[in-house]
Amino acid sequence: MKVAILSGSVYGTAEEVARHAERLLKEAGFDAWHAPRMSLEELKAFEPEAFLTVTATTGMGELPENLQPLYFAIRDQLPAWFGKPAAVIALGDASYGDTFCGGGELVRELYGELGLEEVLPMLRLDASETVTPEADAEPWLAGFIAALKG
Repeated sequence: MKVAILSGSVYGTAEEVARHAERLLKEAGFDAWHAPRMSLEELKAFEPEAFLTVTATTGMGELPENLQPLYFAIRDQLPAWFGKPAAVIALGDASYGDTFCGGGELVRELYGELGLEEVLPMLRLDASETVTPEADAEPWLAGFIAALKG
């Protein structure tokens, strides 16, 4: 199964989590692909069968700048990915209150518009509570892998 890993990062943490997820998915036998600044054309050419988005949140609950072009291209074109499995890992800081992991919520809304099947509840990684987000994501990623194999 081809798994596309999209990432939006400000300081590189979400990108590191995405790279770690890519390694774990490959070790589990998946054809996983992560490119931090992929275009919609590159994504379509990969012909993904499942999606994982790892994103930080900026400003007032927005997506990082490096993910915005792809996000808006997908939203504008709405590719025919209906029913494909998907999941989101959101990074944020709970001290921001209502906008905590807002970038992840935007991706979840887009998944809904595309008709993707969210196979696990969004993982929220709180920067004020974790110093090892890659390791903290591992149990959730194991569940994601199991859901894809299921």
